[in-house]
Amino acid sequence: MSVREDPQAQPVRPTAEDPVAAAGSELIGGPTGRRALLGTSWWTPVRIVAIVAIGMFALGMVQKLPCYDGGWFYGATAQYTHACYSDIPHLYNGRGFALDLVPYFDRIPDNVSGGMQYLEYPVLTGLFMEVASWMTPHGGSIQDREQIYWLVNAGMLMVCTAVIAVCVARTHRRRPWDALLVALAPAFALTATINWDLFAVALTAAALLMWSRSRPLAAGVLLGLATAAKLYPGLLLGPLLVLCLRAGRLRAFWTTAGGALAAWLVVNLPVMISTQGGPHIRDGWKTFYTFSQERPVDFGSVWLIISQRTGNPLEDVNTYGTVLMALACLGVAALALCAPRRPRLAQLSFLIVAAFVLTNKVYSPQYVLWLIPLAALARPRWRDFLVWQACEVMYFLGIWMYLAYTGSGDQHRGLPAEGYQLAIAVHLLGTLYLCALIVRDALVPERDPVRRDGSDDPGGGVLDRAPDAFVLGEARRASRYEGAALVDWGVHRE
Repeated sequence: MSVREDPQAQPVRPTAEDPVAAAGSELIGGPTGRRALLGTSWWTPVRIVAIVAIGMFALGMVQKLPCYDGGWFYGATAQYTHACYSDIPHLYNGRGFALDLVPYFDRIPDNVSGGMQYLEYPVLTGLFMEVASWMTPHGGSIQDREQIYWLVNAGMLMVCTAVIAVCVARTHRRRPWDALLVALAPAFALTATINWDLFAVALTAAALLMWSRSRPLAAGVLLGLATAAKLYPGLLLGPLLVLCLRAGRLRAFWTTAGGALAAWLVVNLPVMISTQGGPHIRDGWKTFYTFSQERPVDFGSVWLIISQRTGNPLEDVNTYGTVLMALACLGVAALALCAPRRPRLAQLSFLIVAAFVLTNKVYSPQYVLWLIPLAALARPRWRDFLVWQACEVMYFLGIWMYLAYTGSGDQHRGLPAEGYQLAIAVHLLGTLYLCALIVRDALVPERDPVRRDGSDDPGGGVLDRAPDAFVLGEARRASRYEGAALVDWGVHRE
């Protein structure tokens, strides 16, 4: 087979296969020519993607300028009406960093925290916050220190952004330009500095890159560290299990799971176990888990719509959410084992995290960061991605306008409860829309943008082009997809 005929030899040009990408490229000179020499200069796709991502991150920082100049410190609703709220400056003092308290070990005074006795974040995120506080000068007014603390954190999160962009660009070797979906995502820029989620997202993206390179132990260690920073990355072990079961690659899965557990324990055990008065679980370490368990129905969830519309506080929301999430996991497992061709890891990863987002009792606006890299790998089509992003931007604006409304007293400046419920519904429908397309791609592989050139699972590592070992349902009769005899979907021979 000639190089021209080999679908694995040439990099994918988005402008040649995506009408929206082709139309958008007119802003920079039009689609790439057939004879263009790609990757022959310093401006490689990975570097371009990383620079664009950093530029968009910087624009997101500029968007926070009204709050930096005073919205975080003056006026009851200024930070909401300008849609520039961030947890970072508020928690610098509110969680005892300004007082040099050690997270998880020192109890936070009630007059400082408002009743939160210990830091309510996982251990590795707490370390991230603590390192940023070490780099924040301890002189000057508290406002100056909170501003500097936000800038320090923003600088660290910018590094995370670059890591995410590079990892996504390199996960699918022949599709580095798909990472532009991440770099140019408007919701990414708007939410990047609201909280510390980008740290866990960066570790997760690095784990997926290591898995795509058939390095399951490194992937597991990174996934364990990501789970020590945020809970959601641990969900990715579920798709890995069912995919490895279908491909007969369980040894790789257990290597990854073991590495993840070991890394999580290395980070958590020193904080988890206290030897004062005998070994016991430290209250500070438990705070994240007890707070998550006891938290009532909160912003952004379908449960809030139900609660506000019915007047029912839904005290059993944990049970309802757990049941729905369990059903979603069963559905993802069934899709993995029954689809005519084994679904790609990125597809199932997006679906499982999206299920968690949709069934959870809270949806903070920065949670969209969890899904953006997975969406770029699972469904790299600009039209669908931008439809979903438009929904998320509408929700981003909706929650701040709702908080402005509830915080403005009798003036009622902002979005009332009914309008906010509509914003939540738009977010839910946008996420479900992308989920539906990904499920369709898994059931009809020739509709999958990644597989149209004959690829199998370029981010699958040991799963890529592996023959099936265990399948259920219709997949048993789909012999045309078995083994190495994969259909070269979308490849035109000359």
